[in-house]
Amino acid sequence: MGIRPEEVTDILKQELESYRTSVDLAGVGTVLQVGDGIARVYGLSEAMAGELLEFPPDPTTGQPIMGMALNLEEDSVSAVLLGDDTSIKEGDEVKTTGRIVQVPVGENLFGRVVDALGRPLDGKGPVVTSESRPIEHLAPTVLEREPVKEPLQTGLKAIDSVTPIGRGQRELIIGDRQTGKTAVAVDAIINQKDTDVYCIYVAVGQKQSTVRGVVDVLERHGAMEYTVVVSATASAPASQQYIAPYAGCAIGEYMRDLGMHCLIVYDDLSKHAQAYRQVSLLLRRPPGREAYPGDIFNLHSRLLERAAKLASNAHEMAPEKYPKGGGSLTALPIIETQAGDYSAYIPTNVISITDGQIYLESDLFYAGQRPALNVGVSVSRVGGNAQVKAMRRVSGRLRLDLAQHSELAAFAQFASDLDPDTRAQLERGERLLEVLKQEQYVPMSVTDQVLMIFAGTEGYLDRLPAEEVRTFEPVFLQWIHNRHPEIVDALSESYEITDDLREKLDRACNQAVDLWLEDRLKSDAEEQGSAPTTEQSEAE
Repeated sequence: MGIRPEEVTDILKQELESYRTSVDLAGVGTVLQVGDGIARVYGLSEAMAGELLEFPPDPTTGQPIMGMALNLEEDSVSAVLLGDDTSIKEGDEVKTTGRIVQVPVGENLFGRVVDALGRPLDGKGPVVTSESRPIEHLAPTVLEREPVKEPLQTGLKAIDSVTPIGRGQRELIIGDRQTGKTAVAVDAIINQKDTDVYCIYVAVGQKQSTVRGVVDVLERHGAMEYTVVVSATASAPASQQYIAPYAGCAIGEYMRDLGMHCLIVYDDLSKHAQAYRQVSLLLRRPPGREAYPGDIFNLHSRLLERAAKLASNAHEMAPEKYPKGGGSLTALPIIETQAGDYSAYIPTNVISITDGQIYLESDLFYAGQRPALNVGVSVSRVGGNAQVKAMRRVSGRLRLDLAQHSELAAFAQFASDLDPDTRAQLERGERLLEVLKQEQYVPMSVTDQVLMIFAGTEGYLDRLPAEEVRTFEPVFLQWIHNRHPEIVDALSESYEITDDLREKLDRACNQAVDLWLEDRLKSDAEEQGSAPTTEQSEAE
């Protein structure tokens, strides 16, 4: 029986056509429905969760509009659009890229303002990097981490003494709007100048003017050199607000895995949760408590768990993941409360994930306590492990004195007559609260913080009126730097208060307060001498 060439040709044609069809179905789809930043696409049978999808180009820029596959349904894929959806219409062709959403990483990003996809927003030209990293990444395992034991100084007396932050820690900043949450985080970034810490500021759902203000402050203080700002403002699509913290985290993780140290600020996760809720409801995912989706806790836990202090031998345990060990990524998430309601859904979620919280109160803020830190409720679960020895020694007494003052102040409102011990304790607390006050964008070195808190907790400031403590502080610090450089040098070298150093500090503090009081008496006498008497006034 002979072979008929016509039959062989027909069979080959059929096979080739069926092969082409299967490839087209896997890689190309059709838009079924589009609106509110969501597109439902038919035909992407092999799309991955979180995969980048390519939609038709934007007519104004000529660049393809990208989407992110989130819902992989039986006969369609629902994707969030990472750009403007007005030019996309039903029937448009959509292609898979084979890539999970990625962001460019590397040192060239620092000093720049970029969007959630790493595209420049500052008009300084393209961001030139050789590497990219998926925005979603598994957090280091328990064995690949080590305990938080190295301080990350914020330059704020109230935080470094009461709620210290260590490298690799996750410390929540929580409070109502306009209580100084962003100011605390920006101060922490400014204080990393001349250190080995890189910084990332992620703005989610903020006004563009607010982000511009933060960038201006960082530039003015020379902090933009080591900082990258990832901006997904209120005008950006909810999809970009959703991925922005993960993009910022990926940039920080890259530096951490190379053995460097990074500080990342998420400002703020309340708006991040709202953006994710918007995306989830539009994707028809079932709503839960307060209409948030069921995986809202996982949203923040998988983000914040990526902050870690890597073990020094992490590169030996997982060389493919960590080129070097010993790096760290420290996270400062911010949560905005409504009327001080810390027990709401999102605040309690994030509190349970983090290693402590800094509570900022409206009442303290309006009373002039800046930063408006509530010492009684704020806590760092790392504690003294993230402090130098000298700070640990002076801050233990500080927290106790402030707690007693808070309790006695509430009681003293109803008591007309107070015994001397109670009055002395109240007065000590008032002076310590004055010590903790600090101007914005004026970070203080650890040595100066220790000197000032030592003077307060040991009672040397009790001889001064409470309203003079703030004026006395810069004069005292300058005097001790000029007259007793050996004390400053000893503290800066060892960060430890030895018995010998303590004696020198006692003498120096006593001497400084004596000189201040003498000068005040002289100035009072001069004022009285220059003031005309009653007889002179009448004669004139």
